[in-house]
Amino acid sequence: MITASPGARITSPALADWRQLWRDAITDGRELLDLLQLGHLADRLPAEDAGFALRVPRGFAARMRQGDARDPLLLQVLPQLAELDRVPGFVEDAVGDMASRETQGVLHKYQGRALLIASGSCAINCRYCFRRHFPYGEEMAAAGQWRQALEYVRQDTSITELILSGGDPLSLATSKLEELSRGLMNLPHVTRLRIHTRLPVVLPERIDGPFVEWLHSLAHQKVVVLHANHANEFDAEVDAACARLREAGATLLNQSVLLRGINDDARTLTTLSERLFAAGVLPYYLHQLDRVQGAAHFEVDDARAQSLVTSMRSQLPGYLVPKLVREVGGDPSKRPL
Repeated sequence: MITASPGARITSPALADWRQLWRDAITDGRELLDLLQLGHLADRLPAEDAGFALRVPRGFAARMRQGDARDPLLLQVLPQLAELDRVPGFVEDAVGDMASRETQGVLHKYQGRALLIASGSCAINCRYCFRRHFPYGEEMAAAGQWRQALEYVRQDTSITELILSGGDPLSLATSKLEELSRGLMNLPHVTRLRIHTRLPVVLPERIDGPFVEWLHSLAHQKVVVLHANHANEFDAEVDAACARLREAGATLLNQSVLLRGINDDARTLTTLSERLFAAGVLPYYLHQLDRVQGAAHFEVDDARAQSLVTSMRSQLPGYLVPKLVREVGGDPSKRPL
């Protein structure tokens, strides 16, 4: 890992304004299909995006293959009629988030770690998202300069790691993240900050100079957990964003979701692990699908999932084989499979 020396000033190349790129995202399924020369498939789109808005940054769409209706990046974001099916066992709160709510925007599931719902916004809306039905309007830890969330963490000195999730925490302005870090200065028992984000992959311009300087300034141990499911999600811009994160002192991990028709074969998963490591990112978790309403068509059965990981172990060094897990509401940790 490349890290900067203490006190060193991190510099980043000039990047396009990520906020403008966010605003320019594709939000119409017909436009996305037309861009990919797949306009003839528009009549297969569900009305009203199946109740979950389409959003795709144009840079991410540019990595999709023209004319390929089975492109693995396209299938992650394109609304499907199958999302309207009601399948037994698939529910709105798939992992028991609301049962672990402690105060506004704070989930406390596991010993020593608290999770803040930092934002309800994402640069990209993945169709399998386990929080696609989450009541973000009522659960925002960043509200009121983070006071309520930080007060909860202050009172529980067993919490040593704070996890920023969402939505995507990097959808917040860097100035809003600075509010959080100022509050953390009064919480000496919190020694590690973990950020779960998809933005370095889908909108790498977010990792700009001000953000990198903020991250570098933190006294905490810093872990950034990316979310990529397929090697095609990486390009030179994503590699550069990962390099900037490492230079700011962050350890980079990745978690993927096993998705039928997208990455449910050993070669695809092996290539993803190799591509992650080439970008300086260590594979961490391979999640079995959270059984959220609207995502049943992505599910891969456990026996096949375990077979895929066994195949990966025969082809990769152990440190490139992610842990196959499932999140079960009420469990004290992720459940290994």
